[in-house]
Amino acid sequence: MNIKAVIFDLDGVIVSTDECHYKAWKMLADEEGIYFDRTINERLRGVSRMESLEIVLEKAQKSYTDDEKTALAERKNNCYKEYIKSLTPDDILTGVMDNLEDLKAKGIKIAIGSSSKNTPIILKQIGLDNYFDAVSDGNNITKSKPDPEVFVKAADMLGMPYKECLVVEDADAGIEAGKSAGMMTLAVNKAQGGDMAVENLGKAKITELLGL
Repeated sequence: MNIKAVIFDLDGVIVSTDECHYKAWKMLADEEGIYFDRTINERLRGVSRMESLEIVLEKAQKSYTDDEKTALAERKNNCYKEYIKSLTPDDILTGVMDNLEDLKAKGIKIAIGSSSKNTPIILKQIGLDNYFDAVSDGNNITKSKPDPEVFVKAADMLGMPYKECLVVEDADAGIEAGKSAGMMTLAVNKAQGGDMAVENLGKAKITELLGL
């Protein structure tokens, strides 16, 4: 392995906003009279807002126009943005800062590759808005994971060959995206199919996994 850059998904890897997403989707579903639970919420991990909405609407008793769907997604996002205002650096997940600092100390480039358009807000809330060498997110891509676009753009921003990048992901769609980009993959939490896997970043040093 000749890894010179590590690209991290944001939600579920750097910080967990799962509960914020769940509450926001639950609020929208309840207002629309649509059944929604945590099992359905699990299916939304790693996919875009509009794709998530389509999953939520599978339980709807009526059909929605494209304009109505756009409005629903906006309502959910406005609610979500209120929830993430409560995030602080204390919400950075265990082991993340140790790994980031270790990678930097060894000269490994670090980047964010997230489908979320709220990435800049979240990074600012947790004090990491100027920390990464590159940030590729929902604001500069047209295709969400499992399409590899977000990781490809992150690598391009870093000026790194794809085969020299490692993707760290907590969702199957993200692992698939990383592999489609020709990158190594590290699965954390519940993600499956990675070239390597750890329960969370508090359990291992990425540099040790890479033999650096």
